[in-house]
Amino acid sequence: MPKRKAAKRPGVVRWMAYAAAVFVIAWIALQAFYFAQIAAWNVIDPRSTAFMRTDAARLGADRPDLSIQHRWVPYGEISRNLKRAIIASEDADFVNNSGYETDAILEAWEKNKRRGHIVSGGSTITQQLARNLFLSREKSYIRKGQEFIITWMLETLLDKERIFEIYLNSVEWGNGVYGAQAAARYYFRTTAAKLTPWQSARLAVMLPRPRYFDAHRNAPWLAQRAAVIARRMGAAELPH
Repeated sequence: MPKRKAAKRPGVVRWMAYAAAVFVIAWIALQAFYFAQIAAWNVIDPRSTAFMRTDAARLGADRPDLSIQHRWVPYGEISRNLKRAIIASEDADFVNNSGYETDAILEAWEKNKRRGHIVSGGSTITQQLARNLFLSREKSYIRKGQEFIITWMLETLLDKERIFEIYLNSVEWGNGVYGAQAAARYYFRTTAAKLTPWQSARLAVMLPRPRYFDAHRNAPWLAQRAAVIARRMGAAELPH
């Protein structure tokens, strides 16, 4: 009596191929979503960022007495002092670079190799914006790779002035404080349009650690670094 052939079942390799295909399709869909969002921001302003949404949930759970402080203001209503201070402090070649600084990336790579994990990212203003808009504060090579892709999208779809306008209105400046207008009111009881050179330098140097400097406003390093940035501001080139 002839033996019956066993019914064929999808093997491990086939299931792995299916899983890989699903992953690739999902990844492409996510990139398309990011691309469409950024393209739309040529004509509309972002209502919130990933960082804002995360902080809103955190504050709701841990600090119900606090809420997100944020108000959008047009680029022309933000002090040139603040614009110059941020470029001098965060990304001196912002106007001319492509969203990446090779030297800073290589320096960060070497530092991360020595430490055995990511401690520095060598981020430009555009890279910071990519992270703030869509990603998380987690430090990983996967997140860094996604940040690079979104940075390319921002630089491809938006001009430098629009990138900087969105950055100025969305960057974190303290515990639940986002954007130049909210920061000006929170720290100096003024508007983003009226920030002085000294106030602007102080705000600019807070950016790498905004929550820390919110809680330690009299830190000696803050005043020292602000003095350095105040001297450099005059040479900062602004996008037009």
